[in-house]
Amino acid sequence: MRQKDEQWEKEIRKGPFASSPFTEDHKRKVLQQVEWMKKSEEGSKGDRSEDSSRSSRPFRPQVGNVSHKRRPRRGLLVAGTGTLVIAAGLFLWIWDDGQLVKPVIEQVYPTAALQLSDGLNTNLLTDKMKRNVATTMRDDLGKQIRITKVEDLPVSGRIYVEAGNESEKEYAKIWLDAATGNLREVEMRREMLASELEHRYLRQVSSLLQSIGSTPTLKPASVRRYVSMKQGELEPISYTTLTLENENSYGEIVWQQDKAISITGDLRPDQISQAALADARNAIEALSGKANLDLVRASRSKDDELGKDTVFFSFKDNYFVQMTEGKEGVGYTVGDANHYEQQEIGNIEEMEAYHEKLFNIDESLLRDNVGPIIKKIFNVDFNAYKLHRNAEQLGMVTFELESSTDVFQVEYREDGRIKMITRGEL
Repeated sequence: MRQKDEQWEKEIRKGPFASSPFTEDHKRKVLQQVEWMKKSEEGSKGDRSEDSSRSSRPFRPQVGNVSHKRRPRRGLLVAGTGTLVIAAGLFLWIWDDGQLVKPVIEQVYPTAALQLSDGLNTNLLTDKMKRNVATTMRDDLGKQIRITKVEDLPVSGRIYVEAGNESEKEYAKIWLDAATGNLREVEMRREMLASELEHRYLRQVSSLLQSIGSTPTLKPASVRRYVSMKQGELEPISYTTLTLENENSYGEIVWQQDKAISITGDLRPDQISQAALADARNAIEALSGKANLDLVRASRSKDDELGKDTVFFSFKDNYFVQMTEGKEGVGYTVGDANHYEQQEIGNIEEMEAYHEKLFNIDESLLRDNVGPIIKKIFNVDFNAYKLHRNAEQLGMVTFELESSTDVFQVEYREDGRIKMITRGEL
């Protein structure tokens, strides 16, 4: 039997059964192995009794009504339906010096690993509900969390299940239909070590970083997972966020289900557009009066879900430029991230006076300060743009060209100094 176990172990290590979709090729290979093992066992049956045969091989879970007797027209069906169960429980059969390596019976029977706190009214949970909760946490969250609350919500016709603690990193809320046991709504989150992230994600990292011109050798640092299913949706949707870093660089990848929808990373020097960099330096000089500031960081973020491709330049003395191309057009931001001393406010009257000063700042003062900057960066006649104030956005106004959709958003301080200018898509 040791030889057969070794054969199974080879197949496991070659095929990512636990972390990748179970492909037709995997099924074919497993079927071949099953037939090989069955023939091998049948050939050795005559040399030992049934009891001695059982005592000489590792425990294997019974899968349905498996029999070595040939049944007319059902052989292929039995092998086919049993294959997924066998493949899922393979690690139960791998032995190392007589020790079981890693039992994963929950891959076949997920409710066997469902963790329930003491004192719960588990009578509210049918077998189908338990299975839906267990497989949802296992398949979408990547881990089962101990259930801490089960509650009947009779008015809504739902059963509410809570797992973990809301103040902790691992938490889940699941609403089930009380009549059918089906999922109604789901909200789950988890933070995990980078080493815990499934291989199907990790194997994409290098090529995804390269696709935006970033360093492909960034190392995984941490992982966050969020899962949501709202009323009316058919299945939970998971978002997996992987943070990457090395000594000098940073990156981030977001997957929706198994598809990467957002990639961010520091650009390699040979991937930085020199024309865009020169333009950014000119913008910083127009805003700050400082020429040829050293580049601190250049990064790119490509978000397919939002339809945006953004390049970000950070310069010495905390100045930055952001250039965005998106579905709605082009966006451009130049800003000063320095933190000036905030005005000391001692009471509510002083606070109200400060807010009033921000909101009622003199328009001519703003135009005198921002007009030359916009003229130098964008080469437009700023006098044609009309000022709009918003009481809910203190320290910020917009200048709009009435005959078009061209808009400038300007952030300023109480003395009229310009903090940030954004044109177009925000």
